[in-house]
Amino acid sequence: MSHLSGNQNELLELLKLAANSRCADCGAPDPEWASYKLGVFVCLTCSGIHRGLSSRVKSIKLDFWEDEHVEFMKSKGNDSARALYEKAVPVYYYRPREKDCAVLREQWIWAKYERKEFTGETKYPPVSYTAGFYEGMLWKKGKDNAQFLKRKFVLSDREFTLTYYNKENESKGPKAVIPIKDLNITFQPEKIGHPHGLQITFQDGNHTRNLYVYHERGEEIVTWFNAIRGARYAYLKAAYPTGRDEELIPKITRDYLKEGYMEKTGPSRKEPFKKRWFTLDSQNRKLLYFKGQLDAEELGVIFIGTEGKGYSAKECDQMHARGNKWKCGVAVGTPRRQYVFMCEQEREQKEWLDALRQVLSRPMAPQDYTIESNISY
Repeated sequence: MSHLSGNQNELLELLKLAANSRCADCGAPDPEWASYKLGVFVCLTCSGIHRGLSSRVKSIKLDFWEDEHVEFMKSKGNDSARALYEKAVPVYYYRPREKDCAVLREQWIWAKYERKEFTGETKYPPVSYTAGFYEGMLWKKGKDNAQFLKRKFVLSDREFTLTYYNKENESKGPKAVIPIKDLNITFQPEKIGHPHGLQITFQDGNHTRNLYVYHERGEEIVTWFNAIRGARYAYLKAAYPTGRDEELIPKITRDYLKEGYMEKTGPSRKEPFKKRWFTLDSQNRKLLYFKGQLDAEELGVIFIGTEGKGYSAKECDQMHARGNKWKCGVAVGTPRRQYVFMCEQEREQKEWLDALRQVLSRPMAPQDYTIESNISY
């Protein structure tokens, strides 16, 4: 028993090193599992993915550790593994974090340790997301119905476009040619109802347009995700040639700060409240609302400026609203109009207020004034 305790204590000492104190794959704090084949310390969730790789994982505290495995862990560790398996990760490639969806974490781990995509060795043919051109079939939701149909998509970072066709026959031309300039992509598995669900958002005239797609294979949908990120990075480098990577990389793609249902009434507050799906895009300072969570176009958009410019977000009680089913109010003020929304629970109310105030507290950039002037209420 003392032998087991001694080996466990040695492993726990290794976890005190800064590089080992977080999961080697997603960055979660205090990993309690390790792969004695790869020499990395990982969290419980990532350890399950490693089992699929047969990379021999054990619990540091619960499993028996042989001396030779402890010595191997001492000779390796997370820093050593990164130097080998993450030697040549493209700057635009998305590195999953603790709360990211399962397919991103899974494919990151498989790409690193199984396919060895980032060791710096020359690969032929090149990895798809590095080629600057990618095409294939994705299941796409219809604009006006819930049916998903196979559609051909073509990505070109030479033309900075994402094109898709309504039929497999391309002779009739594309259904849409989407500029990379204003395009965003984010994984939405719960919203779309598929573990590989991806939302593509772009500007279509004065409207925000959403496409919802998926692919049966996790590797394929993550390849699309990173290929589009690569095209976005190429566009940003061309548009901002003096921009540093630390400034450009956060602009490649983004998750939305907050999404969910709230009840909304009209400007006079006499209209009946209606349940609407809201999305807060903090980068563009937009609060968009839709009839449903999988709508192709928004019903309206509210710009969120700063308090110094006459914008506000505060709690309001149900006495200020009529006909609502939900009771936890959020009042959003703009120079042109006051909005009242109702949340179902106090937790949702607090989350919305925190998110809105986060945007309000950020100084407006020059491009924000252009976005503000283009929004009609």
